Amino acid sequence: MVSKPRKWSKKKFPHIKIIILTVFDDEDNIFKAIQAGADGYLLKDENAGQLHAGILEILNGGAPMSPSIALKALRLLRQPAEKRSNMTSSAEHGLTKREIDVLERLNKGLANRDIGVNLSISTGTVRKHIENIYRKLQVHNKMEAVSHTQKE
Repeated sequence: MVSKPRKWSKKKFPHIKIIILTVFDDEDNIFKAIQAGADGYLLKDENAGQLHAGILEILNGGAPMSPSIALKALRLLRQPAEKRSNMTSSAEHGLTKREIDVLERLNKGLANRDIGVNLSISTGTVRKHIENIYRKLQVHNKMEAVSHTQKE
């Protein structure tokens, strides 16, 4: 998980610029970092020149992001707020990105076979993800899993 920039630091010192430098490129961490006040989000695999350019960009009023992060941030902004809220709530239960993908498709009423085809994984792998979802959400069936995330 991304080490969260302290919200108070932006309130108390709004002039301080915060760049997240991390290996985490999942949407949940990106969303939380931006909400917490990050001004930039770079991946650790950037070379020294790209890091230097990112620092200069932020000092000149920009918001540096690794290209793959920028694409994910755009996707997040295009999602309805309700879906972002469900994604964050599900992630708080310790669900992986793939488990969230499976849960979203369960919510749409897809059968295990169709979920597997949709995500390019086997039906057995879908079943294993569903088992993990049940355990993490402490539910016993698909309906409970889906209704659990809709309540949040």
